[in-house]
Amino acid sequence: MHSQWLPTIPPCNSHVQRRPLLAAIFMVVVMLVWFPVCSLAQQADAEVLVAEGILALEAKQFDEARAFFARAISLDPGHGRAYYYLARCHLAQGRSDLAIAPLTTLHQLRPNDLDATYQLGIAHFALRADEKAAPLLEEVFQREPSRKDLGFAVGVLRYQKKDYDGAVAALASNRSSDPDIQQLVMFYRGLALGILGLSDQAQAELISAQRVQPNSPITGASVRIQEALTAAATRMPDTQRLHVQLAVGGYYDDNVAVNPRTSSDVVAETLRARTTQSPGFVTSARGDYSWYRNGPIESTVAYSYYQTVNTNSGVGAFDIQDHLGALSGVYRGTLGSIPYEIGGQYSYDYMLLGLKGFLSRHTLTFPAAFVPPAVTLPALGRMENLTTVLYRYQRKDFYAEPGNSDLRFAPESRDAFNSMLGVLQAFRFRQDQYILRLGYQHDVEAASGSSFAYSGDRIQAGVQVVLPWYDLNLRLDYEVHWRAYNHVQGIFLDNTGELSARRDIEQDIFCQITKPLPHNLNLALQYQGVLNSSNIPVYAYSKNVVTTLLTWSY
Repeated sequence: MHSQWLPTIPPCNSHVQRRPLLAAIFMVVVMLVWFPVCSLAQQADAEVLVAEGILALEAKQFDEARAFFARAISLDPGHGRAYYYLARCHLAQGRSDLAIAPLTTLHQLRPNDLDATYQLGIAHFALRADEKAAPLLEEVFQREPSRKDLGFAVGVLRYQKKDYDGAVAALASNRSSDPDIQQLVMFYRGLALGILGLSDQAQAELISAQRVQPNSPITGASVRIQEALTAAATRMPDTQRLHVQLAVGGYYDDNVAVNPRTSSDVVAETLRARTTQSPGFVTSARGDYSWYRNGPIESTVAYSYYQTVNTNSGVGAFDIQDHLGALSGVYRGTLGSIPYEIGGQYSYDYMLLGLKGFLSRHTLTFPAAFVPPAVTLPALGRMENLTTVLYRYQRKDFYAEPGNSDLRFAPESRDAFNSMLGVLQAFRFRQDQYILRLGYQHDVEAASGSSFAYSGDRIQAGVQVVLPWYDLNLRLDYEVHWRAYNHVQGIFLDNTGELSARRDIEQDIFCQITKPLPHNLNLALQYQGVLNSSNIPVYAYSKNVVTTLLTWSY
């Protein structure tokens, strides 16, 4: 009767049925707690890896640094600093192309971060991807125009779009502590102002920035003087091992600064206003010693020094000083009845312009000379021949180039490897009383800057005569060099006002009269004329140099 009020006792297996529910609740709680803890731990580990990577980056251990940043990104794909420093790693090794991917991800993670936007824009700018760089850098410029070097980049991009007023405004607002960037700012402002017709301002800007684009043709006349000094040396007996040559003289140069010829181009006409005419003094010293001789083999070491001083202080920045050291070796023999000489030479020279480093060159030269059989010609008599085949490989490094300090201007760098292959045939009459020379050369300039890479062809002609009066020796040389540049110029306009590939024709005339004097002295009067024609008016110029030299040889 009372049994219905008794509590009902559940069966024993009801505890077993609750256990899966309790286990599920426990797993949910563990997941809610464990995963955030794991995530925080991974973020902490990623932060440690980034710190270690930064230390490796500062020590320039780039491979280790990249590995640290990559591991940090794998642990925390949203770690912005890891992407930033990974990009810095690539940029430090000159690989702007590899920096694009991490910087793009960084910009996506932080679209409102000006630093991320700026870094991505600068990376595109370095790769000349102007269409991608412009909107990013313009966005930063609108919000923070005083950011370091930003006005410079924006100004260049506007200049490329022919927005010259905007370019002048952006360049004027640039803030920089880098003297190279400051020089580039003045250079581009000068171009923009010149195009806008503000010639007085443009002149001041371009003259202030003249060292940004130093004219390599200013050294051409000096190189030819050095070559003529070597060729004019009194030849001593083969038994003498040491040869020394000293020279002093004066000259007059009507275009020291290599100003462009008259044209309708505003920039070229602005450059023409520079001081460029000057008399001057030249000194030279050269010595070589045959340190090894053994049968047909001979090796020689040599050193030369060369210095010009312009007496017009307005062109003192173009004074040239050159130091050259060389090691050469030759092997002489006969092939049948044909005498020959093969050799090789390594030389290094360091050139200063206005007592500042301007150019260094490593040069490998491999000449091979043959003496074919003589022939007898009607009226001319016996003609002897000398055939020379020459290969030259040269590395040229220019200092104070824009691309040396800023990868964004690598296309304007003239650092280059030059390969040249040529042949020169000399026809000799009456025991070298009369010599006629004809030659051809082909050279390729593999410049690191696309604006200066070219393929060229040169034709050479010359005559050398011993005159019947006073033992005078007359030498006349003429060369013409066709240069076809491989890429469209990025800065200077052609004759039609457009950016196009540069085409140059350079003609060189060299005339020298020498008179032997007692005591191993030699007096020489030289004239050099250069006429460079170009479809880019800035590169079209003419140059005339008259030199008198007194040389002593031992």
